[in-house]
Amino acid sequence: MIRPHQKQPLWLAFAVHRMSGIGLALFLPAHFYILGTAMKDPQSLDTFLHWSELPLVRVAETGLVFLLAVHCFGGLRLLALEFLPWTPYQKTLAALAASLALFFAVSFLLNGI
Repeated sequence: MIRPHQKQPLWLAFAVHRMSGIGLALFLPAHFYILGTAMKDPQSLDTFLHWSELPLVRVAETGLVFLLAVHCFGGLRLLALEFLPWTPYQKTLAALAASLALFFAVSFLLNGI
């Protein structure tokens, strides 16, 4: 059941920011594992980098860049909300944060093609 406050665009911005943070937190252990493995065995890093050129992995990396960008711009929006006076343009700032995140993710994808 959707509660009335969950229909507000700023609640969606909160939910996306929270989910992107969780997604990044789930990714970090894998990232550190791969870096640790590369420090012990550089040949394994070459194998992993070859695997990372697959199209499905590129799409997943694009999703990761999107999560990072949406979390970054959402966090900047929250800092502005905390430290600047309230404006009626908060929904516009949330939409701008999502648009910038999408722009960076698509730019990353197109740069790798």
